[in-house]
Amino acid sequence: QVQLVESGGGWVQAGGSLRLSCVASGFNLDDVNVAWFRQAPGKEREGVVCIVKSDHKIYYGDSVEGRFTVSRDNAKNTVYLQMTSLQPSDTAVYYCVVAEYLMNWESADEWSYWGQGTPVTVSG
Repeated sequence: QVQLVESGGGWVQAGGSLRLSCVASGFNLDDVNVAWFRQAPGKEREGVVCIVKSDHKIYYGDSVEGRFTVSRDNAKNTVYLQMTSLQPSDTAVYYCVVAEYLMNWESADEWSYWGQGTPVTVSG
């Protein structure tokens, strides 16, 4: 059974940092495309970062480039999202997602499995 469990969200002041974790079970993260998405209240889901399984290239969304860093620990089957210089505009529920096949990583509809999400609140 495919399962993704996120953790690490919380409240932080602007300029602060958080690290999110996503533990996968039922499959190996190294065998799939992996991404983090987020959804702010009243807004559409937004792609934050993607790791492509074929060549392990990493793509960041424009709004987080240079501030967020994704990493993976294959031994723990876990993906991390280190978020720095957080801004109130980063407030959202963050989701870990995976897909076997991928054309446009920024399209939420392409991702097959979603975790339950972990909320991040950044106060200004």
